Amino acid sequence: MTDRKLYLGPLTDNRRWDKLRLRPDDVIVVTPPKCGTTWMQTIVALLLSGDPEVETELSIKMPWVDIRFREMAEVAARLEAMTARRSMKSHTPMDGLPLQDSVQYLCVFRHPLDAHFSCRAHMRNMPLTIFNGWYPEDDPDGVTFRRFLDGGPEGFDGDAMPLAHILRHFEAAMALAELPNVTLFHYADMTRDLPGTFAKVAALIGTDHPPHLMEQLISVATFGHMQANPERYAPAGGKGFFASDAAFFQSGSFGKWEGHLNASELAAYNSVMEKNLSSEARAWLEFGTTGTASEAAKA
Repeated sequence: MTDRKLYLGPLTDNRRWDKLRLRPDDVIVVTPPKCGTTWMQTIVALLLSGDPEVETELSIKMPWVDIRFREMAEVAARLEAMTARRSMKSHTPMDGLPLQDSVQYLCVFRHPLDAHFSCRAHMRNMPLTIFNGWYPEDDPDGVTFRRFLDGGPEGFDGDAMPLAHILRHFEAAMALAELPNVTLFHYADMTRDLPGTFAKVAALIGTDHPPHLMEQLISVATFGHMQANPERYAPAGGKGFFASDAAFFQSGSFGKWEGHLNASELAAYNSVMEKNLSSEARAWLEFGTTGTASEAAKA
């Protein structure tokens, strides 16, 4: 842990990675919350198995290592006992994860405002009260958005997913983006070109399936199919953890903030983005490879 940043919050603890022995062919999906984590995990599960009917069971088979809900000794033992190729997820920025040359790190990003509004719905769907102060059910004074802009990237704030945490993720991933085993993806690009995303991930993790099988794998990873089968694809789906598994896939649309933020709130957001990112970096973080709102809206 000496050469990594500490990310320690009420939900997560990145020191848990120190108790896990990584394997050379591991695949780690690294994202801020609500940026396409489950989607990318599903793509990886389908490609590793080559089975359109695979039971992903993400919370058990491809666990979120950082989260404190399960004893790390149990998580590490379960992963160590796996004989098939493994994948895990993390909401810790890359500067807080163990970096090994042969492990593939798939970093997924989404427009920060879309991620924020998705997180609002997500918090209401979970049986947790710890973040009720950040995400009040009734918020006429705009407390939630102010905290999104003002929160820090670490500690309690980090687990509540403010803009600073998203920016830390992006900066940490960008700092390593030239490495062959660290790859950045964007939610808008995944939506616009799912077959291209499958091909890119398959090449990175070294899987090869015939075209007819790839078509089947892609078809079950569409947002519509996952939304229609939430008990299968939601983390801990069918186990009663969420108030509604279907609500986990409430909307994968672009522009979720439109009509919900006033001019001063948007100006405050723009100020933070302009202060922290170049125009080119901001365009990618918000809109993906097209760099424009009009093209992202087509996704």
